[in-house]
Amino acid sequence: MAALLKSAVATARPVVEKNLKIALHYAKAELTPPKPNELGQVAKGVNNILTSFRTGRYKQLTVKEAWLNVLVAAEVGCWFFIGECIGRRHIIGYYIP
Repeated sequence: MAALLKSAVATARPVVEKNLKIALHYAKAELTPPKPNELGQVAKGVNNILTSFRTGRYKQLTVKEAWLNVLVAAEVGCWFFIGECIGRRHIIGYYIP
């Protein structure tokens, strides 16, 4: 039984290491806070969103683009709620001693 477990670990190790390396690469690139020179792009993006609502350009989105926008909004919402739970240090409500 121990030999079977040892061979399973030896077989899975290269795959896990490869996938972990890829995940860490993307985590470093995508999960870093914005740099000061990137903050101008945020204002430009918000302005584009407001302009698209005023002009009705959002009606021209393809289903794929609209779905991606929904997924991004859901991700932002989830990170917000995770941050709230971390800030409260409780999943439900605030701890009042």
